Amino acid sequence: MGIIEFKNVSFEYARYDEERRVSSTCRALRDVSFSVPRGEFLAVLGHNGSGKSTAAKLINALLTPKTGQVFVNGLDTSVAGNIYEVRKSAGMVFQNPDNQIIANIVEEDVAFGPENLALPPAEIRERVDFALEAVGLRDFADSPPHFLSGGQKQRVAIAGVLAMEPEILVLDEPTAMLDPVGRREVISAVTRLNKERNITVVLITHFMDEAVRADRVLVMDDGRIAMEGSPSEVFSSVERLAELRLDAPQVSELAHILKKAGVPLPGGILTTSEMVMELCALRARFASGLRSLGRDGAPEVR
Repeated sequence: MGIIEFKNVSFEYARYDEERRVSSTCRALRDVSFSVPRGEFLAVLGHNGSGKSTAAKLINALLTPKTGQVFVNGLDTSVAGNIYEVRKSAGMVFQNPDNQIIANIVEEDVAFGPENLALPPAEIRERVDFALEAVGLRDFADSPPHFLSGGQKQRVAIAGVLAMEPEILVLDEPTAMLDPVGRREVISAVTRLNKERNITVVLITHFMDEAVRADRVLVMDDGRIAMEGSPSEVFSSVERLAELRLDAPQVSELAHILKKAGVPLPGGILTTSEMVMELCALRARFASGLRSLGRDGAPEVR
């Protein structure tokens, strides 16, 4: 069993009339099943309303399934007695860091969670130092959060979650409100936590270049899983992504266009460096072929 398990999960939101009676419902997830192994970096993509944020809230037991089951660390999130342990295992980071930061000093904000666990002061100190070091903000421990950039604030929010020592980090579009520099800071910190500390990461995002860093990608559409696979497998399907109203990373789209034009590129190109490497290798093979023609009697190209 994975550290996260969705088993035939459905969820719907209720709409209420003026007398607080249910007037209609909106189905957000439809019989969804997937598993996340411990230590995996999973990216979840989808257009607005596809169900990806609902899935994130189900992992943290902020919502519970209408039908089916969600297990976190073997615990059924629908059982009220499990909620504390589920949320201890799965920390949640949301879009707007200003809504998550409550203290006037960075290290005080990071210490808020451990203090509410009534931990000894020495352990709180260790957790705060660890969390700030993990997100690269040790030098900003005494800074007021409102002096920080958007990316730094979001890293403070992540540090606050890390100080609770979760095994799973669930991030619901954490870079949606950030500029490109802030986005890079946050995603680099998250990737480092996953690779160096084996924290399981579930990243909800609509930025394709962030999903490229994941081990696996789920694409959701209309409350269902529409695509699943490695980043190279998913982003090679440029036309299918377009049908789902999503763009592939720019490099993947370029590779797709070149392949359709007859350029013999391999599948799964995701980054600029990979594209440059493949084009250089193609040029070298082409030049070698021309030199061989020259040795066979045809005019040699130099």
